[in-house]
Amino acid sequence: MQIKTTQQGHIAWCEPSAATLTAQDFSVDVWQAKAAVVGQSKGRYTTWFVKTDSAQTWVLRHYWRGGLIGKFNRDSYLYTGLKQTRAMAELAILETLYQEGFAVPRPIAAHVARSGLCYNADIIIEHVAGAKDLVAYLSQQSMDEQQWHALGQTIAKFHLRGVYHADLNAKNVLLAHEQFYLIDFDRGELRQPNASWQQANLDRLLRSFNKEQGKLPSLAFSQQCWQQLLDGYRSLHPI
Repeated sequence: MQIKTTQQGHIAWCEPSAATLTAQDFSVDVWQAKAAVVGQSKGRYTTWFVKTDSAQTWVLRHYWRGGLIGKFNRDSYLYTGLKQTRAMAELAILETLYQEGFAVPRPIAAHVARSGLCYNADIIIEHVAGAKDLVAYLSQQSMDEQQWHALGQTIAKFHLRGVYHADLNAKNVLLAHEQFYLIDFDRGELRQPNASWQQANLDRLLRSFNKEQGKLPSLAFSQQCWQQLLDGYRSLHPI
């Protein structure tokens, strides 16, 4: 990761072609002006897919606050040091995991803009071609036992490395070409492996599947699917 100072803050990049990015390039308006926005993903807020001059597809995401505080403070965070900002911390953990061969999107760049004691931030990662999140996938088709087993093993590999995912849910798991990816490592950490937080991660994922199935009863998920996932997980990491 390399870092440069801007008029308002800093830009960090891992991808060489991102070295020339300016603070303005982290605004979707710039990409829209170039007719380079090729898609979007809507959750609590919109994430943008943009096409670069070198024909790469990147994912641009702004950091927004959620919950009650988000009603009064949409995107401002207390600045306690560059490494502690949401964007730089997420870019750093992605860079480590990507270099170690974990199934995560390739990190591209991050931007932090300061204003007094506070900051706001953005991150860019590479778009995983052909990927669907598990809610989108399971709303259209089912996964077989081998796939659920492989998903459990994927999560186990992250846990064995000590990867804590702060929001492990069905929408933060992608499937592309028979490969599972974990995305959105905001507030994620590399921790000492521990059965307590690892089990809490799994419990959160199960609640997510059940919640999504409550909204869409036809979602291809069952307790048998979950057991197959656990069997895969425990084949590598019994807890």
